[in-house]
Amino acid sequence: MNSPATFADPRLALLDGFRVEIDPARERADVILDRPPFNIVSMPQRDQLRLVFEALDEDARVRIIVLRAMGEHFSSGGNIKGFMEASPEHVSKLAWNIAALARCPKPVIAANRGFCFGVGFELSLACDFRLASETCFYALPEQKLGQIPGSGGSARLQKIVGITRTKDIVMRSRRIAAKQAYEWGIVTECVADNQLEAATDALVDELRAFSPLAQRTAKKLLNDTEDAMLSTAIELEGHGYSRLRQSDDFREGVEAFHAKRAPKFKGT
Repeated sequence: MNSPATFADPRLALLDGFRVEIDPARERADVILDRPPFNIVSMPQRDQLRLVFEALDEDARVRIIVLRAMGEHFSSGGNIKGFMEASPEHVSKLAWNIAALARCPKPVIAANRGFCFGVGFELSLACDFRLASETCFYALPEQKLGQIPGSGGSARLQKIVGITRTKDIVMRSRRIAAKQAYEWGIVTECVADNQLEAATDALVDELRAFSPLAQRTAKKLLNDTEDAMLSTAIELEGHGYSRLRQSDDFREGVEAFHAKRAPKFKGT
């Protein structure tokens, strides 16, 4: 059963615009944007999101993290007024805060529906998997404000879809529907709106069946080698493989394979 998460860090005593629920039985944590109808992300919320993802990585009850939202829209973006009020030093940390989702060694799933704009899109791009309802629209609309994306949006998007499509989205503040996002490789799965929760649940259960140690190793390897030369990436992959070769989970996986049974991984 889901229960509200509690954190030792006093900065997380009162979460700004979102909440966290943990289901120990399913080894799952849900980070839920909860400022409907548009789930606008405040400046303090960005700091708290970073701290929450760092805390969830240390929580032994949690294997998988889901980022989702209340209502018909994931997020229409950030609090525009907040940008004018924030100090340059604070603004300089925005990308680092959003990148906490990518840095977190545990798998992170974004469940998107409705508007997924600005920092809402950037948060989703920092996740490992993006599941989109057919109602979803993605956009980086900062050009309409005389700005550019400031939390990794254009950089991450270019890695996924290339420079031509990224220019089309960023420089024209263009909205991309979920089906097109899926065709372009932005989205992992595109499902009917009433199937978004079921698809999220299914992916959580699928990921839980793997070795947590192997999952963390795979995520770090893929993140670290995204910009690496092929020879460097292959060498790092070999090191990761060698370390896992000594793990209890690998031994269990091999034994389960030969015994034709489901493995019981422990993360060691």
